[in-house]
Amino acid sequence: MASSLPTLSRALPSSSTKPSSSSVPFRSPFLKINGSTSFTHSSISIASRGTSFIIPRATASAGSDSDETLAKTTFHGLCYVLKDNIDTDQIIPADKACIFPSNQQERDEIGSNALSGLPDFHTTRFVEPGEIKSKYSIIIAGENFGCGSSREHAPVCLGAAGAKAVVAETYARIFFRNSVATGEVFPLESEVRVCDECTTGDTVTIEMRDSGGLLTNHTTGKKYKLKAIGDAGPVIDAGGIFAYARKMGMIPSLA
Repeated sequence: MASSLPTLSRALPSSSTKPSSSSVPFRSPFLKINGSTSFTHSSISIASRGTSFIIPRATASAGSDSDETLAKTTFHGLCYVLKDNIDTDQIIPADKACIFPSNQQERDEIGSNALSGLPDFHTTRFVEPGEIKSKYSIIIAGENFGCGSSREHAPVCLGAAGAKAVVAETYARIFFRNSVATGEVFPLESEVRVCDECTTGDTVTIEMRDSGGLLTNHTTGKKYKLKAIGDAGPVIDAGGIFAYARKMGMIPSLA
């Protein structure tokens, strides 16, 4: 299986190699990659065991010539507020992460269990019982969001439930990495502790720019600056690392 997967040896040139017109350097404080890196199922945690693959949030159009940037990216909706140290077992309990979504029915099932592992004092459910989608499209949290295990089910279930972005003070490195690799949600960092000033159900808008972002809470009237996500942003916007690679001509497009 692993030997049949494409690699991206051209995708990310080393500092000693001048990028070709079809190559785009990739820089992120969370993803340290050089030109010798080969992206296999074990190195980016995209492929499942066996022959099934995650259905991504979105896929880029084959051969797209679009040069659109994050300047076009805006999210608007209700927010769901959490605090610190939300781990992957709270995001998706282990017994609910026994499937790897390879079809829409499985994706709906894993989405319906997003954040179902939260303690009982969270009386408002992220996804209501019997539903497969959440009415909350933006999650606001504190420090160390996504700590715990390395399973990529965590960002996948959030994206499957309809979440578009998480705004937190800090992230567990593996959750950030998996969010980029799968393209499921934008893991955005706030400059202040936004989770202490917002309430679940507030209406918010996120406006993303290459140089940073802005979160506006329309319920309270307050605005908060967000840190720039860097070159990870276009990868997530494309639908994940494979979709981005196809969009940029780094690997062949799907037939």
